[in-house]
Formats: sequence, C-alpha cells, structure tokens
Amino acid sequence: MYFKNTFINFKSACFIVPAVLSFTAGYSNIMPGELKVNINRETLLATAIQQTVKGKITDEAGLPLPGATVMVAGTSITAATDIDGNFEIAAANGATLNIVYIGYKTQVVTVTGADINVKMVPDASELNEVLVVGYGKQAKKDVTGAVSQISESQFRQGVNISTDQLLQGKIAGVRVTPTSGEPGAGINVNIRGVGSIRSGSTPLFVVDGVPLTNDGVSPTGANVGFGSSAAKNPLNFLNTSDIESISVLKDASAAAIYGARGSNGVVIVTTKRGAKGKASFTVDSYLGFSKIMNKLDVLSADEYRKAISDPAFDHGGNTDWQDVIFRNAVTKNNSFSYSKGTDSGNYYVSVAQMDQEGIVNNSNFRRTTGRINASESFLDDKRLKVKVNLTASETKDDGVPTSDDGGSDGQLIIHTLMANPTRSVFDADGNYTNFNMNAHYNPAYLLSIYEDVTRTTRILGNMETSFRILKGLEYKLNLGIDRSVAERNTTIYRNLTDRSTTGRYVQGNTDSKNTLIEHYLTYDFLTGKHKLDALGGFSYQKFETGGTSFIVDQIGVKGEGIKPSINPGYKGVQMGVTGFAQINELQSYFGRVNYAFDGKYLLTASLRADGSTRFGENNKYGYFPSAAAGWNISEESFLKGSNVVNNLKLRASWGQTGNQEVQNKVTQTSYSLTAADGYYLYDELGLVNGVTYSRTANPDLKWEVVSQYNVGVDFNLWADKLYGSVDYFNKTTTDAILFIPAPVLSSTDNVWTNMDGKIVNSGLEFMLGSKIVNTEDFTWDLDVNGATLKNEIKGLPVSQILSGTISGPGQSGVTGNIYKSGYAAGSFYLKEHIGFDADGKEIFKDQNNDGVINDSDRKIFEGAIPKFTYGLNSNMRYKDFDFSFSIIGQTGGYLLNNTGLNALNINNLASDRNTLSDYYDSGANQSNAPQLSSLYLEKSDFIRLNSARIGYTFKHPSLAWMQSLNLYITGQNLFTITNYSGFDPLINSNKATNGNQSLGIDYGSYPTARTFIIGATFKI
Repeated sequence: MYFKNTFINFKSACFIVPAVLSFTAGYSNIMPGELKVNINRETLLATAIQQTVKGKITDEAGLPLPGATVMVAGTSITAATDIDGNFEIAAANGATLNIVYIGYKTQVVTVTGADINVKMVPDASELNEVLVVGYGKQAKKDVTGAVSQISESQFRQGVNISTDQLLQGKIAGVRVTPTSGEPGAGINVNIRGVGSIRSGSTPLFVVDGVPLTNDGVSPTGANVGFGSSAAKNPLNFLNTSDIESISVLKDASAAAIYGARGSNGVVIVTTKRGAKGKASFTVDSYLGFSKIMNKLDVLSADEYRKAISDPAFDHGGNTDWQDVIFRNAVTKNNSFSYSKGTDSGNYYVSVAQMDQEGIVNNSNFRRTTGRINASESFLDDKRLKVKVNLTASETKDDGVPTSDDGGSDGQLIIHTLMANPTRSVFDADGNYTNFNMNAHYNPAYLLSIYEDVTRTTRILGNMETSFRILKGLEYKLNLGIDRSVAERNTTIYRNLTDRSTTGRYVQGNTDSKNTLIEHYLTYDFLTGKHKLDALGGFSYQKFETGGTSFIVDQIGVKGEGIKPSINPGYKGVQMGVTGFAQINELQSYFGRVNYAFDGKYLLTASLRADGSTRFGENNKYGYFPSAAAGWNISEESFLKGSNVVNNLKLRASWGQTGNQEVQNKVTQTSYSLTAADGYYLYDELGLVNGVTYSRTANPDLKWEVVSQYNVGVDFNLWADKLYGSVDYFNKTTTDAILFIPAPVLSSTDNVWTNMDGKIVNSGLEFMLGSKIVNTEDFTWDLDVNGATLKNEIKGLPVSQILSGTISGPGQSGVTGNIYKSGYAAGSFYLKEHIGFDADGKEIFKDQNNDGVINDSDRKIFEGAIPKFTYGLNSNMRYKDFDFSFSIIGQTGGYLLNNTGLNALNINNLASDRNTLSDYYDSGANQSNAPQLSSLYLEKSDFIRLNSARIGYTFKHPSLAWMQSLNLYITGQNLFTITNYSGFDPLINSNKATNGNQSLGIDYGSYPTARTFIIGATFKI
C-alpha cells in the first residue's frame, strides 16, 4: 500500500482500511499477498483512526460564530457551527482542519485532541468584503456579476434627504442628477446609460428585501393658473442615518433575479442591525447653514440703465432680485439609535427628525422617522429565525412655484431673473409693488400669495422567516407591506394682477398600497472542492393606488377672508371633483444556482418569469435568463502564494432583464365622451355619437427587454496597496414601449406599441483603490472611479421621435430633443447659431441652402449624456483626527439652457425685463425675438469638490462608559469649475413630451445650495 511514495506490505498492516475509502488497485505486477493502493494520507488519517472532535468557533471578541464551516483537509468531511458556535466532526489526530467564515481569515488547525477552540481573525482585505445581492449575500471573491457596494463610511457626506443622493460620485457607471435643488425634489438615477425613450429609466430600489414601486406616492402639484409641478421624491421617507449599506447590481447576471424590473439596474438598501457585544446608544446631531452656490450674472440696476433705449423702463429703484428671494437657510437634524446583539438575535431602534430650510424663501422640508429592526432565533437548535423590519415616517414639504410645463407664469426663478432691477420690492406705503411686467409678477409678491404644502405618511415593513428543514436546506417566507397616504394643498390667493383675480385652492390626495409575499427555498452544499448554493421561489406583489382631487375657486385675499363683492355668502365655489383607482399585480417565479470548484472556477445561472397585469392577454409573461462565469486566477498554482498578486479574477456574464414601467391598462381602448348636448346615440354595437377613441387597444404589447453582456476583471495587488476592477459592458434595449400618436404609424390611431430598433449603451468602467498608508497611527485610503459611455439608437422604424418641450415666448409646440437612428438618445435638434450681423441680428445656418430659415434648417447636435463621468474619494485618519473629501465630475455632455432662452434673452431689454450680462455683451440686437438655437446649447463639463469633512474623536480611559465622541465639520458643494452659464451643470428638468423623456434641458431650476455643517456623534 502507498502513502504517496511509501510502500507497506498489506499482510503486515496492523489495521484494516475501511471499505468506504476510495482506492484504485492494479492487478498487474502484484506480488502474491500484496495489494498496491494509491490513497491520500490525510484521508486515511481522518478515517482510519477517527475520533469525534468537538470545538467552538468565536470571533475576535470571543462571541460565537454560527454558520462557520469546518473541513477536514483533503476529504469531503465537513461540519457547520450551530448558533452557539459549537461543532462536531470526525477527524484523526494529526489531521488538518480548515475553518472558513466570510469576513474572517481562514484558520488552519492541526488536530491534537478531542477538543478544539478557535478564535477567528477578521480579514480586512477588500477581497473578503461581503456583498448583498438579490435574495442573499456573497463573498466578493465568489461574485461573478458586476456588483458594487458602499457602506456608511463611504456615503456622500452632507445634507442627504434621500437614499439616491448617497450614491453620488461613489460607484462607476452610476449617474445621479437632481431635477431641482429644492429640498425633497426628485432625482434621476441612471445606471449604465439611458436605455429607454419613455420616461422611466430609474432603477429598481429594494429596501430590506421589499421591492418598491417607482411610482410617485404623493400627488403632483396642481395647476392654479401656472402649470403643474412634479411629485416629491418617493425615497424621501427613509432616514439615511439608518442605512448600513447600498449595493448596486449593474449587469444582467446580477439584476436578472429581479427580472421584469431590473432593466435599469437594481439598488439594494440594507438598514442597520444590532451588532454583537455591548449595547450601543448613538446620538448624531448636526446644524447646517446653506446659501446659493452660484448666482447668475444679470445686469445690475446701473448696468440696466445704460443698456436700455427706452427711459420708461427705468423705475428709479436698485434691487438685486436674487437677493430678495434667496436666503441663508438652516438645517437641523437629530438622530437617536439603540442597538444590541445577542447569541440568538439582535435589534436596532431609532428615531430621527430633520428640518431643512430651502435657500428660497418659504421652501422647507420636515421629516420625522422611526424604525425598529429585530431578529430572533427559536427552537433548541435555533433552526427557526424571524426577522422584522419596520419604519414609519411623516414628511412635510413646503414648495414654491416651479412648474415644468406652465411657461414662465408659475416659475418663480424665471420671474426673478427677468425682473427689472430698477423696480422696488415695496412701494412708498410699504406694500408689495404689484407691477405687471408683461404679465409677470413681482417675485416677492408671488411668494406671498402662493402656498404649496404636501404631507406624506408612509409605513414600510416586512417580516422574514427562515426554517432549516435539513442541513443546508432552508425555507424562507417574506411578507411585506408599503403603505402611504399623502395630501397636497396648493393655493393661489386673490391678487391684483391679471393672473388670478379670484384665487384658487386645489387639494389632491393619494393613497398607495404595495403588498408582497415571497416563498423560496435555499440549498447550500459544501464538500471537498465543490461548493453549491441554489435558490428557487415564487413572488407575488400587488400595487393599489387611488386618489381624489377638487378645486375651490374665488377664495379671496390671503388673511382677509372672503370679500362679499367677489362671492357674497360663500367661501368659494367647489368644482373639478375627480378621482381614480387602479390595481397592478406582478406574479413571478425565480431560480438561481451558484457553483464553485476548488475556489477557482465559478458559475452562476438564473431565470425569472414575470407576469404583469399591465400587459395584454397575448404577452402577459416575460422570461429573463442570465449566466455568468468567473475564474479566480490567483488560486492557480502559478500565482498561489504570490507576494504581488493577492487576487486576480476574470468575470464574464450575459443576461436579459425587462421593463414594465408603463401605465396601467395601456393595452386597452380608451374613450372620450365629447357630445356637446350631453346625449349619446346607441346602436347594437355600443356608443356611436359623441365618442372619440383616445387610445387604440393593443393586446400584443409585450415587455421591453434589455440584453447585456459584461466582461470584467477584479484584482488586489501588494496586500491591497492597489485594488480595483475594470468592466466592459454592452447593454441593448429592444422592443421599446412607446406611445405613438396619430399620424406617425396610423392616420387615426393613438396606440402604445413595441417599436423595432435598438438603444445601445456600451462603455468601460473602472475603480482603482489603494490603502496608501495603514499603520496604527495613520491610515489613508484613496479610490477613484470612472466610466465611459456611448449611447446610440439603431434601426428606429420611424424617421424621428421628438421630445423636450421648450418653454418661453414664441416657443409653443417647439421641442429640443430628438430620438433618431444613428444618434444618441435625446440628442439636441436646433437651429445652428453662427453669429450676429453688423446690426446685431442673429444669423442661422441655412442647412438646405434654400434661402429661407425655418424648421427644416434644424440640425442634430450632440446630446446630454456625458461621455465620461468620474469620482475621487479620499479618507485619512491620524490618531484621533479624520479628514475626507470627495470630488465628482463629467465631460462630453451638453445642456440646453431654456432658462436663458426664456428668462434672459436679449429681447428682454426691449420689454421692461432684465438679461444676462454675457448676452448683452455679445452685441446682439435687443429686437431679436428669442428662437431655439445652438446659441443656448452649452457644455455641461464640470469638476466639483462635492464634500469635505474634518473631525476629531474624543476617547479617555477614565470615561469607560463612553465609546466615543466625534465632533466634525462638513462642507458640501464647496466649489465647481465649469463654463456653464446657468446655476448648476448637474441638472435635468422634466420636459417630457407624450411620455418620452427629455434629456439635458435646464428650465428655471431651483438652484443648488452650498452647505456647511457642524455636528457631533456621541456613542455610549
């Protein structure tokens, strides 16, 4: 018998090899009484002289580690620790045990007796980070998809109302663009480009296992004569201090487990839980001071007097209208949390309150939140576990007039910029000057007669239960509910201009309910070199939304009650009562398998089937597969033990995801009743007279599909002195869902349909990081991320689709964006400005050389999507001092300055309004009527010091009861280097047309604030 190269005569063996041993025998050249067997030494030792080895595995604090894996090296014998960290395994003296637990270094122990206790050592390596993925967690070294994760210490610093703000500049390929600087306003998040023509490129957000709907949970702002305004950001309800980590699933392999809603990527938010050890009580309070980051350089009163040709436009005053409406704002935030971990469970409780003043007078955001997260184990062997997550919040938003679709009438910022600086805020009697600047308000007076208050109460909770059926096999149940109730009250009081002589009040109410039930099984198998985990389940989610609204006219003057001369005996006239209710359901089946061999070769496959009530009978279900492979090259013998390459992994993936973000019932016919006399004629087929088809049925409407492949490499070099990843991706959208009005496809039909053609996003992403210094007294971590992006539309079956509604005088029906084959999504479609003639008249290029300048002379210009985005993040600690900063930037994109076109064009000087200094200095003639042209197209390139923080942590041996006290100062939006002439180059106003999203249009946006924070974090 052979122990590797050792020969033993079978007759003289002093023991019998158990029959369960695997061996190979060769019958040729065997001497009588001899048998030659090749067998592993560790296998023989572990089985021939077995004993039951008991032990306990603990963490660095001596607390038990349940679920740690104990393996007898060279065999298939494994065991797992129980809830108390205990294990039993069969092994012989001299055998080698490998103890593995995610986040800790693998411990190698030689068996020398029947009792073994092992204390694990944390592995601070970036390689051993645990990532949250769909329906579970994985060690980073085992992940085959493009997944990025940031934790609390990496979040964007400063005043952050919503979860999406925390991501800004932190992850390659994730672009966060505000729609406004107003507190509580919406935010656009794009992962790997824009994949849809329709409005709705927002990723799926999953909070503690509950997928949220991207629909608004508060009413849109009512039109009280100024146009409507957008709903508030639905993610405002979460207290960002409660968030532990955010994972972004970027490629289809990672996101396909969410199927129909993963086409725009998936953002998984995990909130905090209690940690093992002492109970912890934390108080985090800060006071913030904000002011406008960048005022626009309009003409001052003296400059205006020199510029105008009509002395009647000089009203004798000297007013900086931006100073009138902008203010130095204060933010107060207080958060209290208590957490504790035990041997059988943990809990986390928090309450918080935020009160943020906006930098525009009368705008405010207030939020109160409470959270309880708890988990506990049951039964003697702790095989039953229950986890509960519950959060409740109430928010109050005080808004100002910021309409996207109402021209300039309801745009406070537009009024402010164009206001004549020689006018005064008040007259000689101390009353507002109610001047009518060509039907425009005194901005301060507009603020005094306008109110917009939104109150939203939202509760999100779920209970997760897991039951271990057999070793490695668990059943899991997830029950969730997301309920919100919101009321929005918009008022314009009676005023002395010609805009609303009687006043109007509008109330809108929304009630939303999202319920979830999921059943799934997980199976984990580990033996020898084989590691397998599988997942299979069912999900059902129901979305119910309803609402009402009504209008009250003739409400009178603010503070004066109702004037009898306006409406004797009444407090207003009720009208415009409306309501709606709708239900949307999603039923899904999903499965995933992860397999690893010898820690080197990784395979992942998943499939999800989704059925949605939003689609017609012929295509209700969609099927979304994915597959991925990984190769841990650093585990191969030629790199194993290398002092340079600690980790090197190659990844490749392909998969499909879907998009169901369309309105309910779009596959069905929609009617409008138009009979003027109120009577309708019927025949045997139904309504005939007075009926208009506003939407044609299309039962064949099917899922919009995104196919994506990804190739990436992860590396760690020189013990994390340099680490990072590089990914190339190609993401293609097909069967795009669009609303096509007549007569594009038909002379009479308005229909939702799947369009042929593709939207292709491709690019290269990278993240490079380094632990530059890592000593006891001084640490310095630095990382940089960047992403290139190429977007192109291919094979569109119509010549073009227009979007991007332009506002301003003479711009009715004008659009600025175009979707056309061969160009990027949302490219700009404008007349080409080539200068001014000797008289200051604007000159446009005659594209078709017919001697006439009209719409046929518009040219397609590059679009809003930047070709390169980047972020740089640095964290330093010297003894008890900490210093960090973050830089973000972009290049290769453009913005259409609709604010300049509408509010600041040179023609203003001929109509009692102001203009931008640069426009006046250009030499343009004041009689130039504003026209949409490349004159207002500007590069959106910028680099910004996004945040910086310095802090000091107090600790003292005599204060053993205090864990720490950290005092800090943070600056946010400290400076921006850009040539853009507007308030902020990082902006995107909602100017969608027919549901097709607009890109890169800046219209009257609420400006961005620069903020300084003084705060303290106290832990006991």
